[in-house]
Amino acid sequence: MPTIGWDIGGVNTKLAHVHGGSVLSVLGRPYEIQRDPGALVPLLQEMRARIGAGDGMPHAVTMTAELSQCFRTKREGVRFVLDAVESAFPGAAIHVYAVDGRFLKPDDARAQPLSVAAANWADIGTTTTDLVPIAGGEIAAIGHTDPERLASGELLYTGVLRTPTEAIAHYVPLGDALAGVSAEGFALAGDVHVWRGDLDSADYSCPTPDGRPATREFAGERLARVVCADRDMLDETAITRLADALARAQIRTIQAAIQRVIEAHPSIRVAVVTGLGTFLGVAAARAAKLEVVPLSSELGDAGARCAPAVAVALLLERHSRMP
Repeated sequence: MPTIGWDIGGVNTKLAHVHGGSVLSVLGRPYEIQRDPGALVPLLQEMRARIGAGDGMPHAVTMTAELSQCFRTKREGVRFVLDAVESAFPGAAIHVYAVDGRFLKPDDARAQPLSVAAANWADIGTTTTDLVPIAGGEIAAIGHTDPERLASGELLYTGVLRTPTEAIAHYVPLGDALAGVSAEGFALAGDVHVWRGDLDSADYSCPTPDGRPATREFAGERLARVVCADRDMLDETAITRLADALARAQIRTIQAAIQRVIEAHPSIRVAVVTGLGTFLGVAAARAAKLEVVPLSSELGDAGARCAPAVAVALLLERHSRMP
């Protein structure tokens, strides 16, 4: 039976439609749940209608939206998300993916919120980088909750869009010196990567810090403010040096985390990379001396960008075929 997979995040929601082990379609929508929690139900309904999926299909759900600041606890967030899914698709079979690989019914997931919270480890996305060690054909992750994964180095709060530049590096080149970085939220990682040409402006799906467009021109203006300057003070070469330094620092951070994981699992030789920030993963994995395999070679570019939604749908489909 065709299956729908959902990856419901705090700033992006993604859907995958699969059948017979093949990805039929995928769809992503930028949506910050804390700005308008009530919009989640109509968003889910609109997305399903957009891909032409009919009633009666099972839904596989994974989430990170429970960490949004609009919820006081993860328990509250998990309940809200599951209530929204059930309200959007009354009568549908809902299966919630847990960190131990099980699929839970919504009521069981509500009773075990930490088992389903942030169970979508997969990629370098807009906000975070997830490192999932696989050794001997088995997932060998040390951490399972977000705090555990942060402590193990398997979760990094650095992403291709939403990471403030001051969280990437404390100093950047300016003329013949290194300048301290302002901590005013003037620019994001998305500005760095749009300026350097690694990220398309159309993929800059979060609000820009100044509310201006996500074009290269305005990205340069935002980057200039990182050192409390402006484009009258910094030319293109100066902005490029600043952006290149920030990109290198982000790659070094990911590389260091990869090497930490490799130290615990020395048999690892290959990195499978996916997500909007695949180019960061490729650079970091190669710096760590790993062979790189893009997940897009298996799922296609669109499927790889929505990897958690695709994965949870394929897992549920496989689970439903088991005796």
